[in-house]
Amino acid sequence: MSRTPITLRGAEKLRAELKKLKGEARPEVIRAIADARSHGDLSENAEYAAAREQQGFIEGRIKEIEWRLSHAHVIDPAALPESDRVVFGATVDLEDQAGSHVTYQIVGDDEADIGQGLISINSPIARALVGKEAGDEVAVVAPGGTKSYDIVAVRYI
Repeated sequence: MSRTPITLRGAEKLRAELKKLKGEARPEVIRAIADARSHGDLSENAEYAAAREQQGFIEGRIKEIEWRLSHAHVIDPAALPESDRVVFGATVDLEDQAGSHVTYQIVGDDEADIGQGLISINSPIARALVGKEAGDEVAVVAPGGTKSYDIVAVRYI
C-alpha cells in the first residue's frame, strides 16, 4: 500500500473536518431527513430529496477523509533535520530573473493552495525544486513556458 505524504498541519485540518462532519453535519442532516419525512409523501418532497442528497455528500466526504488519513504519511517539517536541500515540507525562498521574490512550501496534494504559498509535491515547480539546494538555479517547465529561479533559502518550519 503506497503512502501519500501530508504535512502535520494538513493532517490536523483533515481530522478537524472529519470531526465536524461526524459531530455536526451528519446529525444535522439526519434531523433534516426525519423532519422532511414527517411532512408526508416522500415522492414529491423536495426537502427530503435535498436532505438525502446532502447526506450522500457528507457520507462520501467522510469516507474520502478517512481513506486519505489511513493512507497518509504524516511529516512534520519542523522535525526534519536542518538542511539546504529541498525535500517535502520545505519552505523555499525563490528569486526569479526579474528580481521578484516568492516563497513556497512543498506540501501534499490535498493541502495545496497557491494563494497561501502552498504548492503540491506533484506540481512542476516542486518537482524541479526537490533535491536542489540553496544557491542552485532551477528551470521550471510549466504550461506557461520555462521560468528560471534562484533558490535563496531553504527552511523547515
